[in-house]
Amino acid sequence: MRRSSLIGCAVVVLVSSGCYHATIETGRTPSPVTVERSFASGWIYGLVPPSVTDVASKCADGVAKVETKQSFVNGLVAALTFGIYTPMNVKVTCAAKAAANGGTVIQLKPEMPAAEAEALLEAAAVASNGSFFVTVD
Repeated sequence: MRRSSLIGCAVVVLVSSGCYHATIETGRTPSPVTVERSFASGWIYGLVPPSVTDVASKCADGVAKVETKQSFVNGLVAALTFGIYTPMNVKVTCAAKAAANGGTVIQLKPEMPAAEAEALLEAAAVASNGSFFVTVD
C-alpha cells in the first residue's frame, strides 16, 4: 500500500512538472533586442496577471514576439505558495526597423567602394520595380 502511494505521488509530481509556454507573434521581423522579466508576479493561479511590461523605450519600432512561460522554478514557487503567488517568465522581442514602404532597407556607407554601391543600387532598382528608399550614413 505504501509503495503504491509513493508511485502515485511520483506520477503526480512528474505530470505536474510540465512547463506552461505561450508565444504571440505579430508577423514583424524580430531584432536582436529583447526585454526579459524572470519573475513577473501573478496571483491566484494566474487569475490576476502580472503587471504590464513597458517596453516602449527599448522597442521604438514595435514588438515582434511576446513569450510567456512558467519554468520549473516558477511552478515550484507556485506550488509552495499553494497557487497564491504564481510567477512567470516574460520575454519580449523587439521588431526590427522597417523601410517606409515596408520593403528592405539599403544602407550605403561612405567607406563602401563606388562599384559595390552602384551594383547594390542597381540590384535594388531591378528587384523593386523602381520604388525603393536609400539611406546614407
